[in-house]
Amino acid sequence: MGRIFEVRKATMFKRFDRMAKQFTRIGKEIVIAVKSGGPNPDDNPALRRCYQNARSAGMPKDRVEAAIKRAMGKDTSNYEEILYEGYAPHGVAILVETATDNHVRTVANVKSHFNKGGGAMGNSGSVSFQFKKMGVFKLNPEGLVMDDLELALIDHGLDELGDSVDDNGHPILVLRCAFTDFGNLQKELEAQKLNVISAEFEWIPSTTVPVNDQQAEDISKLIERLEEDEDVNKVFHNMG
Repeated sequence: MGRIFEVRKATMFKRFDRMAKQFTRIGKEIVIAVKSGGPNPDDNPALRRCYQNARSAGMPKDRVEAAIKRAMGKDTSNYEEILYEGYAPHGVAILVETATDNHVRTVANVKSHFNKGGGAMGNSGSVSFQFKKMGVFKLNPEGLVMDDLELALIDHGLDELGDSVDDNGHPILVLRCAFTDFGNLQKELEAQKLNVISAEFEWIPSTTVPVNDQQAEDISKLIERLEEDEDVNKVFHNMG
């Protein structure tokens, strides 16, 4: 246990630009969740995860409901989730999660972002082997004891537990589990009525690449360029 290093740093958008981007991403995730598992969150764990993340992002309830209605409509876009891989400058590996209704447009844009940012897009599997896909839950730490929480959750898939801070510097607890254990841990957190701020899937690097301040700035410019793309949901890296 202890401090958890989070490799997917916050985007460098202005606050309201970042909020709009989050709402768009969550809206797409809601559409995907409803189309695959139905509109009832009681029977759809993926949709419950979307609800949690919507609350965390401050997404208005009417926008959540509108996204669900859109997903149930006949004319709604069918979003495809595609993972792109590549390298940023200075040998840092990059994974780009997208949700798109036009993969031809998206792959062209992502490749252009890599090229203009001094990186290079790779083939499927060229980078992802350096990462491990994990479930990541963020909790409000108020009233919780980490040792007790670890004992209560370790048999439900908990792999790693530590403290961190959110984008505003507020303390949070970060729980990680294997991708296949996400549902088990989610159920237990719900059963214990713990205050879950968000629940996500993230790509955690096996090792990190150390960089200096100037190199980090070069890499961050590429990450920012990618994150500003409307089809891009999340960007992960192994910059140390």
